[in-house]
Amino acid sequence: MIPTAQALSEITERLKQAGVEEPRREARLLLAFALGTNAAGLLARDMVDPHCYAVPLARRAAREPLAYITGHKEFWGLDFLTSPATLIPRPDTETLVEAVLDSGQTPRAILDLGTGTGCLLLACLHEFPTAFGVGVDLNPDAARLAHNNAKHLGLARRAAFLAGSWASALNHQFDFVLSNPPYIESADIPGLMPEVTAHEPALALDGGASGLMAYRQIIADLPRILTPNGQAVLELGARQAKSVSMLAHEAGFETSLRCDLAGIERAIIVKFCK
Repeated sequence: MIPTAQALSEITERLKQAGVEEPRREARLLLAFALGTNAAGLLARDMVDPHCYAVPLARRAAREPLAYITGHKEFWGLDFLTSPATLIPRPDTETLVEAVLDSGQTPRAILDLGTGTGCLLLACLHEFPTAFGVGVDLNPDAARLAHNNAKHLGLARRAAFLAGSWASALNHQFDFVLSNPPYIESADIPGLMPEVTAHEPALALDGGASGLMAYRQIIADLPRILTPNGQAVLELGARQAKSVSMLAHEAGFETSLRCDLAGIERAIIVKFCK
């Protein structure tokens, strides 16, 4: 047994040497997970057994994402189950939820394309208690995880999840179409952080040579799946706003942009022209 403060110091140093960002914060989260407690419970521990955190520490030092080690990630204040079948929810994606809330609309039907963990759809259903939603993902394991998250959050009665290619199998219209599609240019993927390149699913990252492949497919389906006053809210990669806006304009839509907390144009809102 060693003092908890010593354990935290040693974990922090190991993660720092491994190149992990925010090593002190991650050390606290990792140790709390290893002990089966939370931040408050960690403060109450005077001594810990180094063996209890050896395995998760080795995994994190090898740059496996913490969310895959713990199996959980917070998004929009909600606890989501995670797995290597899906991207890990990121704070930037909350920009899309904010855009829906600020639209002034009360949606009845919401579609989430490339749903992953279901975080976008389920966060919106949490905010709109009369809405129903459908999430679609090409990976059946992702669709199953999203369904489990709906049950975990008590939203399963208002959400359905399907395995499929974008909106190809759908014949309903939706008030909002949401998506965080794969938008990274293929050539850029090898230069990303090890947590991403070695662990997160390439299917959810690779947007093709231009990074625009998924946007073309989604925008082409919007005339069929959007209600007349509906909106699509799509996440953007850095420097993609102009290109995606052009695709939408060429398809006859009007657009607006929304920045994330870092000031990056993170979401595009697509509507039928009035």
